[in-house]
Amino acid sequence: MADGQGGGLLRGVTTSPRATFLELFFDLVFVFALTRVSQRLIDDVSADPPDALRQVAQTVVLFLALWLVWILTAWVTSRYEPERSPIQFVVVASMFASMVMAVAMPRAFAERALPFALGYVAIQVGRPLLLTLALRGHPRRSVTRRVLLWFAVGAVPWLLGALLPPAQEVFWTLALAWDYAGLALGWPVPWRGSVRTSGWAVAGEHLAERYQQFFLIALGETVLVIGTTFSGAVFSSRAALAFALSFLTTALLWRIYFHRAGHVLAEAIRVARSPGVLGESASWTHLVIVAGVLLTGVGYELVIAHPHGRTPLGWAVFVTGGPALFLAARARFEYEIFARVSRSRVIGVVLLLGLLPLAPQLPPIGLLGLSAAVLVGIAVADTARAHGRPLERPASPL
Repeated sequence: MADGQGGGLLRGVTTSPRATFLELFFDLVFVFALTRVSQRLIDDVSADPPDALRQVAQTVVLFLALWLVWILTAWVTSRYEPERSPIQFVVVASMFASMVMAVAMPRAFAERALPFALGYVAIQVGRPLLLTLALRGHPRRSVTRRVLLWFAVGAVPWLLGALLPPAQEVFWTLALAWDYAGLALGWPVPWRGSVRTSGWAVAGEHLAERYQQFFLIALGETVLVIGTTFSGAVFSSRAALAFALSFLTTALLWRIYFHRAGHVLAEAIRVARSPGVLGESASWTHLVIVAGVLLTGVGYELVIAHPHGRTPLGWAVFVTGGPALFLAARARFEYEIFARVSRSRVIGVVLLLGLLPLAPQLPPIGLLGLSAAVLVGIAVADTARAHGRPLERPASPL
């Protein structure tokens, strides 16, 4: 009987694979959260050189914490029935705690360290705890218990870092490494082995849609950056051109992502011999894709606000490095879906990285224009290669 009650929380064959309105509502918090990540990066670039790298590293830690919250929530709603009250409570509670993390983010390595840590720990410990209680005697409970144990151990350095400011960076880096190790290794417990997410039975179409939605959230954040920066800048022909190039680049990122592989991700996961393996691999790939988009958005703000003069090398890391990171991850995505390496994306990465040493000789708007030109070339090559050919079927090697 307990097994049956707990089993009612798992997704059934009649459950719609589409994301629920509650999940889309949950994503709204991350629209705000990603703006805080971008703003921190802008502030990091403006800092003195000795502190800039340190502050960027801090922002990376915060972003990775946010991503882990989102991706595990996506896996939960792909494994469990999102219309059931216990799962809805888990999502709403995670949403509130994520909002606390986002609000605390600008000063998370200062006076708001404790709210950020408490928000994170509340999600990562509270979610498996609630699921363990709701599953009752169901065999799936053994998975949630080991996840709970792993995150409970990881909560210690998160809280110690918040309470001991001099050692905060060390504790939080260790805590984040511990949490990601748990995800990568399947939260192993002595004498009980591990439970890798790659072995989970998931709703492939739902999981693919959630990845794509987060990618669109990241693109939406860059659109917000473009509009906000240009509306607050002094109107000039160069600022207007930077505005137009930024929007063009965003549209190209969208086009390059969804061309072929992006369109068949859901089918690829659905027909894969082990959907969990492809789903887990795609989660890491999308982490890098989203990071590339966010870095690119920071480049937009820098160029729109300061289109003249020489380009500092630190700015070039965003203007050309962001698209290069996106393309590198997109090349891996192509391999995950079609078992091939996209030459145009590899060439694009090489060209974009080749612009880095030239950056100090170019104005920011010129560097942005060259980056956009590389992306245009890739989009044109994609169109030419696909002309007259039917849509390919996924052939994942994973």
